[in-house]
Amino acid sequence: MRTRWPWIAVCAVLAAAAAIGVRLAVKPQAAEKAQTPPAPYQNPVFEPVLADPSVIRGEDGWFYAYGTEDTWDDGTAHLVPIIRSRNLTEWEFVRDAFEVKPDWKDEGWLWAPDISFHEDTGKYYLYYSYSTWGDPSPGIGVATADRPDGSFTDHGVLFTSESIGVANSIDPFYFRDDDGTPYLIWGSFHGIYGIELSADGLSTVGEKFQIADNQYEAPYIVKRGGYYFFFGSVGSCCEGAFSSYHVKIGRAESIRGPFADRDGRDLLTGGGTTILAANAVPDPEGRQFVGPGHNAVVTDDAGSDWIVYHAIDADDPTLLTGATRRPMMIDPLIWEDGWPTVHLQEPGTAPQPGPFVREK
Repeated sequence: MRTRWPWIAVCAVLAAAAAIGVRLAVKPQAAEKAQTPPAPYQNPVFEPVLADPSVIRGEDGWFYAYGTEDTWDDGTAHLVPIIRSRNLTEWEFVRDAFEVKPDWKDEGWLWAPDISFHEDTGKYYLYYSYSTWGDPSPGIGVATADRPDGSFTDHGVLFTSESIGVANSIDPFYFRDDDGTPYLIWGSFHGIYGIELSADGLSTVGEKFQIADNQYEAPYIVKRGGYYFFFGSVGSCCEGAFSSYHVKIGRAESIRGPFADRDGRDLLTGGGTTILAANAVPDPEGRQFVGPGHNAVVTDDAGSDWIVYHAIDADDPTLLTGATRRPMMIDPLIWEDGWPTVHLQEPGTAPQPGPFVREK
């Protein structure tokens, strides 16, 4: 009897271990699959051009990106081109958001679209700029669709520079705060402003407020760790190989500011920490990108943030039309001491692992 119980105990332990072993045999397999490094990619991720990109993941699992109106090198004029991807690094053209230009302006181009999904209406909202170069009263319009690839129904003008009292009112960005309040943030070299939107997103509510000074355009905001992080582009976007565009940031405890950079300088009075600028020198393959900017931020399925932006190949800076050629780029957004940055503060040129994306 003294030897029987230990043997029974051993058998019980072995049986339990076997049962555990079966579960563990499954778990490492799943974990290994989940941690498999994504296939490497190399910038740019879409050519010939997708300027001022805005990115969203649709309910269908695809990522969609929307860009400024451009005539591509095949001679086709694209009215806010839409492209899509399963992994954020391999993209294909889908269609244009508009078949014809909205009729609330006599002339102009459709610039800097911003895409968002509104759960209360179940629709995708596309805020867009409508302007000519030097336009005395450009404006921002809004269109909606049931699907991220359209077709989009235009709802007309949200406001113009004249009606809102802000010169060069372009570059919209939609932001829904934690309490559900929707805002539109916008501006281009005449101050970055915000204003509350109506519940349906088709009109403004109350008075505008300013969050950054005249050096900025192309605002983008994400909230992380209790802070609102502002991304804005500075410099010239569209001078080919001589473009000086770059991205600066600041943060605040409220969407209304005050926003300050890493050194505590207010973005209303010249502040801003640079996180992305031109490659200082060409890489070993001679690749050099200048003018990176007008960014979006997207999060992959591993919880990592990626900055999506356009930049200019210094050796191939223009389209056949003569317009600046701005292909789409993507790089990891690195968080250090509670602040976002990009490796070396430059566009990535070497092959690197892409985002982790689970197929949906």
